[in-house]
Amino acid sequence: MVPRRLGSFGVHDRERRNNTRASLTKLFAISLVTAFVGVFAINSADADTPERRQVEVLELKVQNDQYAYTDLDPKGPSLGDTYVYSGTAIKDGRSVGRGGGSCQVIHINGEELTTQCLITMELNRGSLTMQSLWVSGTSQLDMAITGGTGDFSSARGAVRYWDIATPKERVRAEILH
Repeated sequence: MVPRRLGSFGVHDRERRNNTRASLTKLFAISLVTAFVGVFAINSADADTPERRQVEVLELKVQNDQYAYTDLDPKGPSLGDTYVYSGTAIKDGRSVGRGGGSCQVIHINGEELTTQCLITMELNRGSLTMQSLWVSGTSQLDMAITGGTGDFSSARGAVRYWDIATPKERVRAEILH
């Protein structure tokens, strides 16, 4: 039997197989480490994610009891004019809280007055603060809940008022806890 001579072709072939095997081993190791790091990162991200917030819905009637309008110079609608109001929150025919706020004219376009409105509603469990822009005379107002106190200290959400400044005025608050 004649011994086979590897020559340069055989050596390169063996080196290529060894390099391929080494490359595949490195690729497998890198993939395994990447997968491990990815799983770790996902698990830590989940650990820092807050739980889904609960939504509490309040539907109330509003009974306005006081109202004032401050007309700054010049006479008639002008920047800075302010509406101030207060009222009682009613649920099932009985008082469940009080509230009030103000709207200040910040923009005038002909007869259209845009106001910046702030309202605080105080209930047994704490108060809710709300803020929004409102075009005077429109029948509804959507406000952001910007905070609160008591059970509402971390509250966020949205509030809609309908039939503003009428005996039918009502409010719906969707509060995220």
